[in-house]
Amino acid sequence: MSMAKRLEGKVAIVTGGASGIGEATVRLFVQNGAKVIIADVQDELGQKVCQDIGPPEDISYMHCDVTDESDVQTTVDTAISKHGNLDIMFANAGIAGARNRQGIIGTDYEDLKRVFETNVFGAFLCAKHAARVMIPAKKGSIVFTSSVASVTYGDVPHTYVASKCAVVGLAKNLCIELGQYGIRVNCVSPFGIASPMLMNELDMGKSEVEEFVSEIATLKGEVVDANDVAEAVLFLGSGSSKYVSGQNLVIDGGYSLTNVALREAYKKMRVS
Repeated sequence: MSMAKRLEGKVAIVTGGASGIGEATVRLFVQNGAKVIIADVQDELGQKVCQDIGPPEDISYMHCDVTDESDVQTTVDTAISKHGNLDIMFANAGIAGARNRQGIIGTDYEDLKRVFETNVFGAFLCAKHAARVMIPAKKGSIVFTSSVASVTYGDVPHTYVASKCAVVGLAKNLCIELGQYGIRVNCVSPFGIASPMLMNELDMGKSEVEEFVSEIATLKGEVVDANDVAEAVLFLGSGSSKYVSGQNLVIDGGYSLTNVALREAYKKMRVS
């Protein structure tokens, strides 16, 4: 099998596949021979991506709210009835939640519930229904989108951080349970992708976000984008990672390894 078709004969569901990281992954999956179902609530965008990529036997769209179990169940059942199997579940759909600069005191509990329903409960439902069909098949790859906020702290609202840490914990626990059935479970944790979600959160355009992220990045000379995450998901979904499970693949150019406190203290000393 050529490297260009690493998912030949595979069937994948990508939640949140109509935009951002999900869309980039959908495109890469189809290029690599997979049949893909985009599961999203952005109907117009999802249909447009399908038309753009085509043909319909390779890519289709389903309205799927990951917080609604019947939607998730129907999407998985459709993959089976349409394509005969499900090899990859990329549970990518997520929300940032409301902006909150006031810390835990200013946390809105309705917002907290919304974030957890999508980011954690939604991921849980995707894993549950993927496992339902992967266990009898004795194979499969489940990949979650977490965040660099799962490994570095203090800069992101508590609600989002807690939800993304929960996803990593879920992946590691599922790795143990599902390994006996030949199913692998992993996470990708990206840093600062100029996705619609981050652009909205920072109230910046794409180039502004990329400039902002590059300024604070550890690794210089490269700009991280959705395709970098898609490549990681391709690796975790393909046979190239056949013995990789329970991992949180952090795509941050080393950002999470740094602590700027000492550097900033030295700067202040020099200024004074």
